Amino acid sequence: MSGTGRRRAGAVGGGTRLTRRGRTVSWFAGGAAVLVLGVGGVGAWVYKDLDNNITGADVDGKLGGDRPVNLSPGSKNIMVVGSDSRDGANAKYGKDLTTMQSDTLMVLHIPANREWATVVSFPRDSWVEIAACDKGDGSSSGPHLAKINEAFAIGGTSGEVAGAAACSIRTVEANTGLRIDSFMSVDFQGFKGMVDALEGIEVCPEQAIYDENALLDMKAGCQTVKGETALGYVRTRYAVGDGSDIGRIGRQQEFMEALAAKAKSKLTSPTSLYDFLQSATKSLTTDEDLAGIDPLYDLASELKGIPSDRLTFLTVPNYPREADVPADKANIVWQYPQAADLFTSLAGDKEVDKKRLQAQAKNDLIYASTVRVQVLNGTGVNGRAAAVAEKLRAAGFTVVGTGNAPENTDATTVAYPADLTKQAKVLASRLPDAKATRSADAAAGVVTLVVGSDLDLEKMR
Repeated sequence: MSGTGRRRAGAVGGGTRLTRRGRTVSWFAGGAAVLVLGVGGVGAWVYKDLDNNITGADVDGKLGGDRPVNLSPGSKNIMVVGSDSRDGANAKYGKDLTTMQSDTLMVLHIPANREWATVVSFPRDSWVEIAACDKGDGSSSGPHLAKINEAFAIGGTSGEVAGAAACSIRTVEANTGLRIDSFMSVDFQGFKGMVDALEGIEVCPEQAIYDENALLDMKAGCQTVKGETALGYVRTRYAVGDGSDIGRIGRQQEFMEALAAKAKSKLTSPTSLYDFLQSATKSLTTDEDLAGIDPLYDLASELKGIPSDRLTFLTVPNYPREADVPADKANIVWQYPQAADLFTSLAGDKEVDKKRLQAQAKNDLIYASTVRVQVLNGTGVNGRAAAVAEKLRAAGFTVVGTGNAPENTDATTVAYPADLTKQAKVLASRLPDAKATRSADAAAGVVTLVVGSDLDLEKMR
């Protein structure tokens, strides 16, 4: 390994991705398990002290009624947010930014049988439709296209985590179809405290890293980091690797694994353990159902029983938005139908084959802009085809024309010639309940979408 020699066991690399099956552990799984083990060894007064640290946020009243249904009773989807708040002690990490910021966003799916779990990361540069949200200042935002982390900022306009979390939940639900049952938000300052309580974490960047925005100046090679340096290491993006948010997710993933491993090794040190648990619980805001040591203990106990090779960490399949919109060199879009297949599997409580998903994403990559679509109105409602066409163009598709279907229909359908099977699947996966059918009568060179009365524009992905 260039510039570092052999990497020591437990060290975190600079921008590399974990590949060995079973090694991946998210902060939620590792950190919560440490919380369980640690609390079990402290006295009642400490237990109460830690319990009072956790902030509960009431989000139920902010989510509205039009939400996905949990199709697998007993399963859980938990949204985990790394909060990049620029208020108070965090103000030095950025200027002229909305107070509440979402630095990391993921969903942990725990199945009803508790035999496996999947963590899906959503890059903050994901270009999605942000849901309509209550901004907490007496005003509301309308649905619009933007980076997914903007949802947290919009909902947190007033500085309250409850509103920020609610807008993120609404946005994730609208774009994935997954019902979010709970959430956890972890703040920057608490993260630093956890690392410092463990006397730092060893990392091994292959090259020197200088990032003024992340307050980071590191030499190459293995070294123990804590405080501002540790925080800067997991925050830095453009100064290391390929500069992508995908690369940063990989570094954060490795760092959290190392943090959880070291925390477990420190359980015999009362002082380190107490300081770690204090920082961890003070940095934590959850929905009211999870706001306490007891519910976190129960949840983490469930995670502890999951075999390491059945805990899978995924990033939603994606590609640069530049492929669809040449002027946009900053964002990514989710790759379909692979993203839809992932969400459908989790909604149905089915374990995801990571290698298969990654292979499909690599071998069957179809840019939305290469899908030429003809939109026909089968609803009898004036302007329906134009409205659908507008949403498809916003999603990157190439709409070649609109018109009226020969007859009205209740069911939305996608018809395609034999050579456009993959393109038809990409389009159909963006439409709720639409069926794609190969047809000898389909127009050559295009995928024909007949809009039925069953199509809900708000649920188009």
